[in-house]
Amino acid sequence: MAMRAALRCLSVNFSPRLPQLSSAAQVSATRLLCRSGAPRTLSTTSDQCTALKFTEKHEWVLVESGIGTVGISNYAQEALGDVVYCGLPEVGQKLEQLEEFGALESVKAASELYSPLTGEVTAINTELAENPGLVNKSCYADGWLIKMTIEKPEELDKLMDQPAYDKFIKSLEE
Repeated sequence: MAMRAALRCLSVNFSPRLPQLSSAAQVSATRLLCRSGAPRTLSTTSDQCTALKFTEKHEWVLVESGIGTVGISNYAQEALGDVVYCGLPEVGQKLEQLEEFGALESVKAASELYSPLTGEVTAINTELAENPGLVNKSCYADGWLIKMTIEKPEELDKLMDQPAYDKFIKSLEE
């Protein structure tokens, strides 16, 4: 119970002066994520992927061909500090939107992870077991957390796009 309370406190501990990705860096990150199994492409056409969407809990999701890739935002990874442990769900676990699915622990804090959408976990980033610092080094690419099916695509409309998320972060500074 104490651990759960400590994890919930993390959102209060986010520093309001953490750096944000510039628009150019966000576009670059989106382009890296928007690729098929082929070698890296820099196309972001709408038939390949949608833009990153964010939750108020600082998770992001990128949906491509009905599969969502989920991670935490740059703001969240900066607030956490050096991530030392990633607790992720098992493949096949069904999640509801905003349901807790795991946790990240760092040298500074711990944070619960919440599903941005309803669906089923289809993959976890197994690289994080041995190298959880990927979340810090590459939160929008190699540091992704899970991949999941999207059961209710309309839930995407409730999430924030990059400009709305930037505005949300600024509101936390006030």
